Amino acid sequence: MNVKGRPNGSNDPDKRFMIAGQSIGEERRRNRELSCPILVEGKRDKIALESLGFVGKIEVLNRGWTIERVVTYLYETYGSRNLIDGGAVISVLMDWDRTGGRLQRKIVESLESLDMKVSQDTRIILMKALKPETRVVESLKGLSDALLPYIDEFDIQL
Repeated sequence: MNVKGRPNGSNDPDKRFMIAGQSIGEERRRNRELSCPILVEGKRDKIALESLGFVGKIEVLNRGWTIERVVTYLYETYGSRNLIDGGAVISVLMDWDRTGGRLQRKIVESLESLDMKVSQDTRIILMKALKPETRVVESLKGLSDALLPYIDEFDIQL
């Protein structure tokens, strides 16, 4: 922790939203241009990402399947590496509350046990930058007016 207990060293919401917007913008570009799906907990999380301009594949964990079945489906559908750049094949974005943390660890461990390359970068950044405002993905929809200018700055859609 840095300045006044803030994990990213800033009490300035604009600075924190810029950091979050950059991460989301880069994730949105990767989702769209590199066909890198994002795994979220539920339908409202998917709606929140769509409100931020995501147009690529968004997979939902809570679909009535066991975690093991979802992991198997993801492996069979997407393989172990992104075919375009060889990087992460999927980004896992669970909430940054206690339950989300447990799900994140379990899912990432399961995916990595199948040698799938997984990205957690966006979750880690959002957890630090947006902790004062929210701890859940679905709340990003309510923050879209504040975040979109930064997101669009880092992901210009032509």
